[in-house]
Amino acid sequence: MIPFDPLYAPYPSARCPIYARGGMVATGSPQAAAAGLETLRLGGNAVDVAVATAAALTVVEPTANGIGSDAFALVWIQKDQRLYGLNASGRAPRGISIDRVLSLGAKDGQMPTYGWAPTMVPGAPKGWAALQQRFGRLSLEKSLAPAIAYASEGYPAGPHLARMWQLAARKYGQMKGDPVFQGWFDTFLPSGEAPRAGETVRLPDHARTLAQIAKSGAQAFYSGELMRRIVADSRALGGFFCEEDLTGYEAEWVEPLRLDYRGYEVCEIPPNGQGIVALMALNILKHFDFGARESTDSFHLAWEAMKLAFADGKHYVTDPARMKVSAQELLSPAYGAARAALIDGRAALPGFGSPSGSGTVYLCCADGEGNMVSYIQSNYMGFGSGVVVRGTGIALQNRGHDFSLNPEDANALAPGKKSYHTIIPGFLMKDGKALGPFGVMGGYMQPQGHVQVVQNLIDFHLNPQQALDAPRWQWMGGRRFTVEQGFSGAIARQLAARGHEVELALEGASFGRGQIILKQPDGVLIGGTEGRTDSNIACY
Repeated sequence: MIPFDPLYAPYPSARCPIYARGGMVATGSPQAAAAGLETLRLGGNAVDVAVATAAALTVVEPTANGIGSDAFALVWIQKDQRLYGLNASGRAPRGISIDRVLSLGAKDGQMPTYGWAPTMVPGAPKGWAALQQRFGRLSLEKSLAPAIAYASEGYPAGPHLARMWQLAARKYGQMKGDPVFQGWFDTFLPSGEAPRAGETVRLPDHARTLAQIAKSGAQAFYSGELMRRIVADSRALGGFFCEEDLTGYEAEWVEPLRLDYRGYEVCEIPPNGQGIVALMALNILKHFDFGARESTDSFHLAWEAMKLAFADGKHYVTDPARMKVSAQELLSPAYGAARAALIDGRAALPGFGSPSGSGTVYLCCADGEGNMVSYIQSNYMGFGSGVVVRGTGIALQNRGHDFSLNPEDANALAPGKKSYHTIIPGFLMKDGKALGPFGVMGGYMQPQGHVQVVQNLIDFHLNPQQALDAPRWQWMGGRRFTVEQGFSGAIARQLAARGHEVELALEGASFGRGQIILKQPDGVLIGGTEGRTDSNIACY
């Protein structure tokens, strides 16, 4: 074999958008995209495809999501001419409290990052079942069949997947020998080493668990054997789960948030998701005119708007049942104009306002009938909490890490509460018709990625592939921004002269990974996929 490094890329690569008519799946793994296309070929619609792809991603990209993930979806159903929203994020266990977490010795008064304390009830399996039951054409067993096959028969690790796995192995190395994390080592590091690019990965525990979920319509996870195993491990290893936490869980159908941005509707899932942060930034930016993308003014305005939106999001966004202001107040035209008026020519430190009245995987898909899905699923920080329920392959998310232990905060930890949630699917519409799904994953990068993609498409008229390929920026707090390789050095220096603290990142993993599918009036689909990971588009 000719030796080479699959991650060595000394020359820029130019890719064109992909066109298709029969259907399209875009996601971060070629195997998962193929699973979605296989499901479409079997007669499934876009919803079946989304479920098949999402389940496959728990196997072929376990470094970013798992069977114990949360999920959100935006679903366009052509015959209804309507966009639906699904919130499949989990709630805090009934037995948890701020005092109980503090008694565990929480460092600096913050929620722990790893272990059982930050684990919430996983929502993804219930989300798959809810999507399939309401809009799918196939059975859950058929949709999960490709994922089960990948888990039992194996698949070769891609370059970016192998790299993230190796980074995780080093990070979790310090936890070796702790019984809480033994399930992770048994499942993801059985040989003691992370897979290299091209090595075959098999996850037999995943295969057995996914088969139980498929056969039971996810009931095994929430009221059957898998539920009992989750609760048993929680009790044995210091967690807070009880049976009722899982038996009482339901995914929720929600009405998407919509914002008019220069004649286009940008749609997001409402809180507890942070999609509203992207909409708040766009609600500010629509008060400015933009010329060229590559200008100091364009970046300065976007950066200042993003900071203001995050200040409000972090202050107000939490479980919607406990928010002090409504999403409608935060997105009102008057409030957007008031926040826009705060922006001048210098970099500022953001503060929240007062409205009146007061590691993740992404996929998008479309079928030939006009149905489209924007779907996101995450364990949050790479493998999540580091907890894997023994013998099941269920890696639990650590969404509870975003709770505050200050009882005065809007996002304070409480039993049965949903936390501020970073994962967000996006969708574009015009004149009440679907244009298509888009998303950029990556923690707090996600609303920033959504704003940049929307601006690239609408303000700067880039095609879907270039809208993703364009060098990105990321707010890191205060006046600090990091910029990606390829960002103009001259513009970076001018932004620094305005008071921004600008740093060049040496690699692109922290800038998110996105996908886009847009539909032409004649039904032809146009897809763009991410060059920052092992992404692929499958279509026909």
